[in-house]
Amino acid sequence: MLERHERIHNFEEIRCYVVETLSKMELLKSDCCHLTVRMLSRAGKPCGVYFCLHGPRAVRLSAIWETDSNSILFYGSGGERVQRTRLKEAPKLPLEETVC
Repeated sequence: MLERHERIHNFEEIRCYVVETLSKMELLKSDCCHLTVRMLSRAGKPCGVYFCLHGPRAVRLSAIWETDSNSILFYGSGGERVQRTRLKEAPKLPLEETVC
């Protein structure tokens, strides 16, 4: 599994980084794929964000930003974890209404 470290300042930069990274995994054009984003919660409190990139031929790639560990975990189309990116700073978790 690949391990990286990145400095990302806000949620929009995380979203763009996730789309770019997932697209590269399957050689997809990032502007031709749909991204689903969902807030994750534990005991009623936000604890992360789930991203799913929907590509052609029913390809689905996903990533989870775990706010507790401040890492983004990337999963391939077969569900295997392929990369972890540790964030050097902890961006603010967006309000649930701003997550599409």
